Amino acid sequence: MNSHPYLRAFLAGAFVPTLILPLMLTGFILLRLVFDVPVPIERVLVFPMALVPSLWALWNMVWIGSHPRTRISIGTHGALLPLLLVPGGAFVATSLGIINLAADGVNVVHSYHIPYLVIAPFFIGALAVYYLAWKYIVGFVNRTLGIA
Repeated sequence: MNSHPYLRAFLAGAFVPTLILPLMLTGFILLRLVFDVPVPIERVLVFPMALVPSLWALWNMVWIGSHPRTRISIGTHGALLPLLLVPGGAFVATSLGIINLAADGVNVVHSYHIPYLVIAPFFIGALAVYYLAWKYIVGFVNRTLGIA
């Protein structure tokens, strides 16, 4: 079953965020509308929800194309994705005025200040979550579709 491996890789890569992001949206809607958390979450949420599934899909296509040469594991390849997403997202959010980078932290929507010492453990946790999601879920879907 070697027909259209990049199409299957695209679909396998988009699978995980397409399932997870609506659950996150539900949680954010509950926080904002039910529990009256006064953070303008919708400004921060819409752009990633539109872009992240496609980026995961393209990243899986890159892995399929480069794996015969690099032999990097799919988990490690997936853990590299936040190293592209975080600076790219920070650039876009800074350009749109959603965040302001300061010397000691990040100011979010002109209301909240988050120190870098708080952000660093979350970034390391994101690397671990991405590694596990790619190793076990995306890898499983790739094997199921016959492209791994």
